[in-house]
Amino acid sequence: MKRIRLLISQPYQLAVQIRLLQSISMLFLVAMLLMPHTIRSSETSPLKSIGISVADLGNPYFVQLVDSITSKAQAVTGEPVKMLIRSDAYDLNRQIEQLNYFIEQKVDLIVLTAADEYKVAAVVAKAQRLGIKVIAVDVNAKGADATITTDNVQAGMVACERLAREIGYKGNFVIINGVLVSSVIERVTGCKSTLGNYPDIKLLSDRMNGAGSVEGGMEAMTYLMEEYDRIDAVFAINDPTAWGALRAAQQAHRNEFIMASVDGAPFAIDIIMEKNGPWIATAIQRPELMAKRAIEIGMKLLKGEAINQHFILIPSILVEK
Repeated sequence: MKRIRLLISQPYQLAVQIRLLQSISMLFLVAMLLMPHTIRSSETSPLKSIGISVADLGNPYFVQLVDSITSKAQAVTGEPVKMLIRSDAYDLNRQIEQLNYFIEQKVDLIVLTAADEYKVAAVVAKAQRLGIKVIAVDVNAKGADATITTDNVQAGMVACERLAREIGYKGNFVIINGVLVSSVIERVTGCKSTLGNYPDIKLLSDRMNGAGSVEGGMEAMTYLMEEYDRIDAVFAINDPTAWGALRAAQQAHRNEFIMASVDGAPFAIDIIMEKNGPWIATAIQRPELMAKRAIEIGMKLLKGEAINQHFILIPSILVEK
């Protein structure tokens, strides 16, 4: 009898164990499904914090760029992303301090507009050694994992082509330059390459630095008007510079010249659309698209995925009167 009971009890015990394991598995599955969504998301999203260092948060273009990066990051992750936002005011040492702070805070991603394309390389490499991905936007940054900028040569070309056409491809031309970062250098290069096609256009000056600001634009334009009795066209490297130049011209009661710029800020478009104004065009940058690509590429890099392009140019669009 004992042998018979043993043969019966072993299969029965096995069945009980199987049913117990099935019950435990079901309870585990239910518990996972009932977990808060934010917990599951944080486990799957590699992007929890971003450090952003841009040139000038007084410039609407950079404000729009930062806002777009923030909204795109949260849309991609499905949860709030910690944002550390700084402005370096084109000061390299200040930007290096900001980037080191981001590193100390152990951000996942750094997005920057470099104050100096080459001199940021060391701190960029430092961040990368610690697993932080670095995306350059608007301005080149040596060593960055990816770079996304406006096609600044093209932007300078289309703006200055519009000015050349308006003055009948002849006359006196000035360029209000800016801080020597890649975006500014390329815009001026594009403009000058266009003017080179028209021998009857005389480039009077391209060395005045408007510092990318309204105040700088006023100072540069004031000097140019004192230096030259007749100016037919002015190319400013960005909208704030153009706005400063326009204010200086209005104060000096000079209205013989027309102007164009790069950025596409809302305030600039409003002024351009006014009747009979000298500011006739701006080559629009697209910060929303730039931000979208930066976050998409950053997410791929953080997931260990390969990216097809490490340098992306976004064409500008000319808005004109």
